[in-house]
Amino acid sequence: MFFRRSKTPAPETIAQDPTEGRALPQRLSPRSPGEAIKPTAAPPPPEKPVRERSGLVGIISGALTFAVAIAIAAMIGITLFQRQVREPGPLVADKVVVIPTHSGTGEIAETLKREGVIGHTGLFEFAARFGGRPALRAGEYMFKAHASIADALDTVTTGRQVQHAITFPEGLTSEQIVTRLNDNDILSGEINEIPPEGSLLPDTYKFERGATRQQIVNLMRAKQREVLNQIWLRRSADVPVRTPAEMVTLASIVEKETGRADERPRVAGVFINRLNKRMKLQSDPTIVYGLVGGRGTLGRGILRSEIDRATPYNTYAIEGLPPGPIANPGRAALEAVANPSRTKDLYFVADGSGGHAFADSLEGHQRNVARWRAVEKSRQAPPDAVDKVEPGPDPSTPGRASAFAPGNAPNTNAAFALDSGTPGTRAFDASEGTRLDPLKNRSYDLGSPKTVPALADPTPAPRGRR
Repeated sequence: MFFRRSKTPAPETIAQDPTEGRALPQRLSPRSPGEAIKPTAAPPPPEKPVRERSGLVGIISGALTFAVAIAIAAMIGITLFQRQVREPGPLVADKVVVIPTHSGTGEIAETLKREGVIGHTGLFEFAARFGGRPALRAGEYMFKAHASIADALDTVTTGRQVQHAITFPEGLTSEQIVTRLNDNDILSGEINEIPPEGSLLPDTYKFERGATRQQIVNLMRAKQREVLNQIWLRRSADVPVRTPAEMVTLASIVEKETGRADERPRVAGVFINRLNKRMKLQSDPTIVYGLVGGRGTLGRGILRSEIDRATPYNTYAIEGLPPGPIANPGRAALEAVANPSRTKDLYFVADGSGGHAFADSLEGHQRNVARWRAVEKSRQAPPDAVDKVEPGPDPSTPGRASAFAPGNAPNTNAAFALDSGTPGTRAFDASEGTRLDPLKNRSYDLGSPKTVPALADPTPAPRGRR
C-alpha cells in the first residue's frame, strides 16, 4: 500500500528580533530523514547604549561644591565677627553718654568712639546695619565699663535711658513747685501757667532727658486726682467736709502744721473737733498764705498786727475753712483728714522734741505752754525759726487755740521772741529755713544743687502749733 506524503510546510522557529526584542518566525531548513533536530543557539542580548554625562549636571554639581565652600567660609567669618563684636570694649568705667536727636548710625558710632565706648566705628556700623537688631534710638544711656559692641548696640536699641528724679516735698505751694521745675536743667520747655493751689501731688517723679516741665505738671495733676478720688471714697462719715476740694483745703493746713507723719491724724482731729464746735481754726500758716500767697513764706516772724488782719485765708479772722488750699498736701495728709484720730483735743503746742503736746481744755493747754516755755528758757537762746508770735494778752478768748501764754509786750507791730515778749526781737518764718521745717525734713533731688535749700541756722528751734 502506498501512502502519499502530505505536503506540510516546514516548521517555523521563533527568532528574536535584535532591534525590538520581539520573537520573529523563522523557517527551519528541511532535514533529511533520520536526521536529529539540533537546537539552534539563541542570539546574544543586545548591548545597552552608554549615554554620555550631561553638561548641565556637571555645572550644577560644581555650583553646589562652590556654594558649600562659600557657606563654610561664611560660617568662619560670622564666628570671627561675633567674637570681635563681643570682645570687651575700651571703656574703663561706667559712663553716661547723650546721643543727640536725629543722629544717624554713623553719627552714633562716632559719638561712642569719641566717648571711648567703642574702638571701631566700622565694626559697630556693620553690626548695626546687618546684625538684625532694631533701629538705634537717640537718648541718654548708661554704658557699663568694658562694654562690648554688642552690649553698646543692645543699650542703644532697647531704649532703656537714664532715669532722672525730681522730688517735691509735701507742703510746697504750686508757685514753689513751678520754681523748682524751672530750676531743673534736664527738663525742657515752659510751663503754660501756674496750676491751681492744691492740684498737684507732691512726690518723687522720674523722667528721661528731653521730658518737658509741662509733662511733669500734667503727671502731678493726674496723680493728685487719682489719689484724691481713692481717699474720698473711703473717708469717715463723721468728717465735716462736704467736697473733695474742702478735704484738700483742710489737708493743706494739716500739712503745714506738722512735719511728723505720726502726728498728722491727731492734728487733723484737732481741726475736725474745732469745726464741729464752730470754733475758729486759728492756724498760723493761713495767716502767712493770706499775706504772701503762693510765695509761701514771709521770711520773718508774723507781726502781732497781722494776726487779726482780715484776709480771705486768715483763720484767725474767718470762721471755718479758707476759700482754698494753702499748699499742696501729700497723700498722708489727705488720709489723715479723711480718717482723723478720734480724740477730744482742741489745742496743741510744741513739746520741745520736734513734736506737739495736745490738750482738750484750755487749762491743760496752758500747762503744756508752761512746759514749752521752760524748755525754751533752759536752752537760753531765742528761737530763730518760728512763724508765729504771741497772739495777744488774753489767750482765754473764747475759741482761741493759743499756743502761748499771755505776753506783756506793748508793741503790737513787732515780732516777738517766745520766751521774753521783748519787742523788736527778730524771728523767722518757719515755713521754710530750718531742719524742723516740714519742707526741710524730707528728701530732695540732690542731683541738682539748685534744688537743695540751705538751712538758715543749723540749730533747730521747736515750733509752737495751734
